Amino acid sequence: VLEGRGARVPGGSRGRGRQMAEVLGELGAKVAITARKKHELDAATEHLKGLGIEAFPVVCDMGNLAAIPIMVEQVITALGPIDILVNNAGTSWGASRRDHPLEGWEKVMTLNVTAIFVVTQEVGRRCMVPRKQGKVINIASIQGLTGTYPEGMPTLAYNASKGAVVNM
Repeated sequence: VLEGRGARVPGGSRGRGRQMAEVLGELGAKVAITARKKHELDAATEHLKGLGIEAFPVVCDMGNLAAIPIMVEQVITALGPIDILVNNAGTSWGASRRDHPLEGWEKVMTLNVTAIFVVTQEVGRRCMVPRKQGKVINIASIQGLTGTYPEGMPTLAYNASKGAVVNM
């Protein structure tokens, strides 16, 4: 179904990101996965290759916005144009509304919102718009719709960031 297509999954080294990489790979896509932690990325790449999936790992901290264009270039060089972009990387910060530090707010918003904007714009400009094809899948959360959080786990910035992703 996706033979010859290139897919990129940030946060693809574990959890939902790795599962999305598995599905895309099983459907025939060449998959680039990114993560901050090289050892987790290496383990995920071995796992995907063990399933017969062509996987290309790129260590990239999506919170470092200047690193995103470099990472996109590495993926394009290795796999060709990116046809499917799954924006999965994310983080949270637990703190009460009253005591939530600005540092935590900025970290969550940078990774969960601004990085998605930057990578989507970069991939769109370089791969999707010129070829008039491509799909972007943004991963949000029910917490982005409700604005509430589980008891004892205050996640104001996370909820606000996922609400922004829903609206992107």
